[in-house]
Amino acid sequence: MGAELRKVTDLTFEGEVLAAGRPVLVEFTADWCPPCRMIAPVLAEIAREEADRLEVVQLDVDANPETQAAYGVLSMPTLMLFLGGEPVRTLVGARAKARLLRELSDLL
Repeated sequence: MGAELRKVTDLTFEGEVLAAGRPVLVEFTADWCPPCRMIAPVLAEIAREEADRLEVVQLDVDANPETQAAYGVLSMPTLMLFLGGEPVRTLVGARAKARLLRELSDLL
């Protein structure tokens, strides 16, 4: 099992995601979500391999309802790529690493 992803909260979201100087991929997740557990090792791998050009973080929707509501996230996992403080791509559901990287490649 790889390292856990860094977690962000309603309080730290603005500073760590919106004010970041590079792309940030946020996984909106929940403890009760089996697909979230499936994609977690994939995201940890991407976080390691793409560390020079991408930050990957997790936000627990149950503990951080304000951020979830602000971005209209209804399904878990939702992956949202932020660039310059704006969400530029939203992907819903678990997926394989190669597919995920392909779906984000034009923005990284």
